[in-house]
Amino acid sequence: MQHNQHIVNDPVYGFISIPRGLLLEIIAHPYFQRLDRVRQLGLSSVVYPGAQHTRKQHSLGAYHLMTEALQTLAAKGEFIFDSEAEAAQAAILMHDLGHAPFSHVLEDTLTRGMGHEEISLLMMERINQDLRGELALAINIFRDKHPKKFLHELICSQLDMDRLDYLCRDSFYTGVREGNIGAARIIKMLNVADGHLVVDAKGIYSVENYLLARRLMYWQVYLHKTAVAAECMLRHALLRAKHLAMTGTELFASPALRYFLYNDVSAAHFHAETEECLKHYAALDDSDILSALKVWSEGSDKVLSRLCSDFIGRRLFRAEMFEGEVPEEEVEQRRRQVAHAMGISADEARSFVEVKRVAKEMYSATTEGIRLLYPDGTVHDVAAASHIVNADTPVATDCKYYLLSLRIDD
Repeated sequence: MQHNQHIVNDPVYGFISIPRGLLLEIIAHPYFQRLDRVRQLGLSSVVYPGAQHTRKQHSLGAYHLMTEALQTLAAKGEFIFDSEAEAAQAAILMHDLGHAPFSHVLEDTLTRGMGHEEISLLMMERINQDLRGELALAINIFRDKHPKKFLHELICSQLDMDRLDYLCRDSFYTGVREGNIGAARIIKMLNVADGHLVVDAKGIYSVENYLLARRLMYWQVYLHKTAVAAECMLRHALLRAKHLAMTGTELFASPALRYFLYNDVSAAHFHAETEECLKHYAALDDSDILSALKVWSEGSDKVLSRLCSDFIGRRLFRAEMFEGEVPEEEVEQRRRQVAHAMGISADEARSFVEVKRVAKEMYSATTEGIRLLYPDGTVHDVAAASHIVNADTPVATDCKYYLLSLRIDD
């Protein structure tokens, strides 16, 4: 049967098999191939130089875990039609299609009010047209419109294949070993009760390990203060470029980037001009942004050129941590210092000073939680069974305040 399979060698899981047919057609589609040009971890490589992996690698990894999970559930007696299994695999392959360049950094910068999930859905519908309507079931599962809820929960829940893969993969590529969660064991413990995804109760320690590893990865990698500072600079550079573009300044930009700089692309605009917006969005990736930043760093606008040259040269904003809210006078003083040092207005200095409140829940007891299935058939939320999660729930939201500002005294 070898000739019916396409094999990918993945550094995290080894060989991943993709059957020829619909799934391979999705992977061959330009929308999916674009993910090879979007970095999975945005700007984490400013801290972890190994973090160069892409959304495409992550999507293939999540597909692999989905395949394993479906096999586990089928082996435990859960009846899943071949068409449903293929649709769930297709949905997880496409779950990240709508990510902007540098992943989460540019949401609400180049487009307003359009989250990447919404754009992913528009792209899926477009691929569905290209593939003769064969993705209707996959789209229904992705939108949670299919009666078997557990199929959607494998794609989107507090213990889904997306999260399992990005924790394993990001831990591997950053070298932060504590983030490795033993995805294979968690998948072997998956089960279904009342139509919902659950974990066999004996897997509670694996679930606790997963929640602790996730918390650690958020603070050590995703919300690391240096990565947050780099993201802040990139966002301000694009906001400044957008401001200049909208006030008539001629800026270098690829056709795709130009479209989003010189048009106010809101959610309403996206839905009214879907064809046009999608065409440009699908052409936009990390390289459009990087090439623009390099050119803008030599430009005449003091604010934009400084942001870009410092970003390219990794002279990142200083990030200071505060226990509580950052005092307003502290922020104003920092802006005055920047304005004076650079010879710009106080208003322009806002591009170089920002307060960022960063919060992350370890586990949300309010949304659909992670449920444990006991041998007597009862189901309990992990928060009720785990000392670690339970002890953490009242203060489950860790919160930090960063004051990010231009380095002027180095």
